[in-house]
Parts: sequence; C-alpha cells; structure tokens
Amino acid sequence: MFPNSSNLGHPPFPPKYQQQSNFFNKLPLSIPPALLSRQQIIDAQFSFQNAETLLSGNLATIPAVTLQPMTYGNGSPVRTSDAPTSFRGRKRLSKQSVPHDVKRQRFHSHHSETTVVNQAVPVPEERRYSFPGSIQSPLFRAHSIPVLTGCVPPLRDALFPDPIETTLPVAKDKLSQQVLELFQACQQQTCDLNRKELCRTELQREIQRIFPQSRLFLVGSSLNGFGTRSSDGDLCLVVKEEPVNQKTEARHILSLVQKLFSTKLSSYIERPQLIRAKVPIVKFRDKVSCVEFDLNVNNVVGIRNTFLLRTYACIENRVRPLVLVVKKWASFHDINDASRGTLSSYSLVLMVLHYLQTLPEPILPSLQKNYPESFDPTMQLHLVHQAPRTIPPYHSKNGSSLGDLLIGFFKYYATEFDWSHQMISVREAKAMPRPDGIEWRNKFICVEEPFDGTNTARAVHEKQKFDIIKDEFLKSWQVLRDKKDLNCVLALRTTIQKR
Repeated sequence: MFPNSSNLGHPPFPPKYQQQSNFFNKLPLSIPPALLSRQQIIDAQFSFQNAETLLSGNLATIPAVTLQPMTYGNGSPVRTSDAPTSFRGRKRLSKQSVPHDVKRQRFHSHHSETTVVNQAVPVPEERRYSFPGSIQSPLFRAHSIPVLTGCVPPLRDALFPDPIETTLPVAKDKLSQQVLELFQACQQQTCDLNRKELCRTELQREIQRIFPQSRLFLVGSSLNGFGTRSSDGDLCLVVKEEPVNQKTEARHILSLVQKLFSTKLSSYIERPQLIRAKVPIVKFRDKVSCVEFDLNVNNVVGIRNTFLLRTYACIENRVRPLVLVVKKWASFHDINDASRGTLSSYSLVLMVLHYLQTLPEPILPSLQKNYPESFDPTMQLHLVHQAPRTIPPYHSKNGSSLGDLLIGFFKYYATEFDWSHQMISVREAKAMPRPDGIEWRNKFICVEEPFDGTNTARAVHEKQKFDIIKDEFLKSWQVLRDKKDLNCVLALRTTIQKR
C-alpha cells in the first residue's frame, strides 16, 4: 500500500504547540520499530523476466537486471542496478545543458543553520519509522501473484500496494500487438518499486533528524499503475497537518533538505537542486538505486490523485497499455517535459483518461461522480488508500482494440477537441467550458486537476510549443490511420531498449 500502510505510524502534529492531533496517531506505541534489512528487500525482488512471465505467461525471455553491491550513508550493503551514475536516457540529458529561467532558478536560503522544526513535542522512537514490527512486508510474498479478486486490489497493512493484477487485453491486429508488447517490456517492475521504496526509507530516517514529526511518501507514477522502468520517483514530505505556504515555508524547508542532501548525504545523493516553481521541489539522483527523484513539501493532492489514478488503472485492462504508449510517444517527440513548456506525464495520463470517458460508448466512468465518498478531497490522508478497495471493474460495451483506441486518441485531440474553448475534466468525464480564472487565461492547454481544480498543463504557455504539440497529434493520427504500424510514430526497438 502507500508507503506506511494503514497503520501509518504518523507522529502527531501539535497545533500551536498545545494540542496533539490524531492525524498521524495510528501506530500502537507498544510495538517496537523494525526496519527491514536491505538484503531482505533485495532478496524478495522480482526479476524483470520473472515478473513478465507471471503477468503474461508467454513472453520472450528478457535478461534480469544485473545487481551490483553499493551502500547508503550508514555503510549497510545494498544491491542496485549496474547502470552508470550519470543521468540515463529520457529528458534529463537535455535538461543539463539548458539553464533554468528565473522561475526555476536554484534557491539559496538565507538560513545557514540546519534547524529542528516543532521540537516542543518530542517524538517517541516507536513513531520514527515506516515499518512497524507487526506488519509483514508484501516483499516476502512477492514470488507469487494472487488470483484476481474482481475489484481493485485491496491495499493491506503493507509498505506499498500489491502489484496491479489486471489481465492483459487480447491483441489480434498488428498495431494492438505492438502496443501490448511495448507495455509488457516497459512497465514498471516490482524490483523497480522496491529500489524506490528503499531510498524513501533511508531518506525519511535522515530527514526526521531535522523534522522529527515528518513523513515521506512515495507518490505519482511509482504507485498509480502508470509507471515505467525508467520513471522518476516522486516524493511528498508531509511536515504538518496544516497547509504549507509553497512560496515561503516550503522553499525554506526544502532549502534545509537540500543542504542535508549536499552535505551529510552527499555520498549517495547526487546533485540536489532546489527548483523554484509554483510547487517547489528538490530534484536529486540516488546513486544507490540509480533513480532520479523530485521531492515536494505538503503537496498532499499528489497523495490523493495517486490512488484515484491507481483505481482507473485497475478497473479496465486497456487503460495502462494505452497510457504507457502515449507517454513513450510524447517523450519520443519531445513534448513530455513541463520544465521545457510542454506536457507533463500527469497531464498526458489525464488526457488519455478523458478521451476514454468521452467515447460514444465510454470505456471509463467518472469515479469521483460514481463513488464520491471514496474520493472525497477532504478525506484524512491515512484513509485515502483504503477508499478504492471495493470499487469493481468497469464493464464497458465498447470492445475497441488497443490499436483502434490509440488512433482514436490522436484523432480526438487533432480534430475534435476544442483547445480554445474547452477544458479537459476527468472529474466530470467530459469536456467543460474554460473557466475564467487567472490560472486559465493565456493558457493554450487546460487540463483540470481532479481534486484541487488547478491547471496541470499550465506549463504550456508559448504558442510555438502549443503548435508543436498539436502538430504531433495531427501527424501521428494521419500516419497511424494509414499505416497502422506503431513504428511509424515511435522507434519501438530503441524505446524498448531504453525502457
């Protein structure tokens, strides 16, 4: 489940240093903390080959990831991929040579000393860790995939969700087969998730030395079902129950985290950089796991939408392959980088979901409209992971193949969607009139965030970039309509090799 299970073990936050909240008060104090050893985590990992075989039953043999020993700062042995320590593939290579603009320049805090926040209430040692001794990790049960239960996999008292166990759709035509093969080769594996979780565990322990009452959550594509083998890790540092001012308080907290990463943790954290944006982040690379991470402070909407998207990924087995191929396509055509004025992966996922909701015979419903109590934006964080448990699969009468759906996706955004007057809304399962608010003015693409209503595509603010995006949709639709060969719009062999 979510990194800390239903017994989240959150320390209490003392409002005004007087009264304790029960927000993070779920872990029995009588249970001593028990961190899993790093070797136990590694020993339980799926190999890429085994995971694919279990999921599909008939895939070609693919070599497992080669592991090399390495250590975190405390000297404990860890194994990780033998990938080089420089940034590999994807969009990071291009980012390194391009200076950030003023909005995203490195932030230097005026505070030179590392401070301890909220130290008026000491944190019991029992609440300082993610792994209570009474909870058995799913990693020890990872060698077999349970039988499908017919609903969203229940998120048990575990470290993070069980593998998403949807059966694969049938692919009879060439284009559908290509989409499915790309998905099987590139989807995130359990061992990839384990490496991210190990880094999260180590970082949480170190960050809690500065912010004793904080918790570090793994969010985004790593947990929502749409991750790939090359996906970054997204982390949300929750420091208190109340909202945090992102322009002032969050930046100050992140400056302290950046200082921690660049000094004490420099042996395994590479190039930590504070990026000043609407939601500021510290961007860094973990040398041990060879994963790049973005860490924010109290952007709890990311926790909520992680489980909303995870539910969409579970209820219809065509959703995940379609989302993955669209993400790979956008990355191949250089339109999948919000820091460069194009589309974020999150916006692309919402665009795919919206398209599937708006078909004449919809393939997806609006989960927020059908199950409002399960996706209440005011729900306490420690309950968010439990809500989607009982949501059943969605049985659509639309039997379109993956290939036809991919062609239809490009056609919808190339010829049907009205970019000038409409907003993409997964919450409402339809195209909505553009709002009049300041956040939506002078924006070429409007994609509504399902919980807080902001524009997830606000980075697309230049007409030149918008025209490039529209042109890629149009060209890809025309080529796929005529050729019905994914290689015509995406270099399959190269994409699979990069994974």
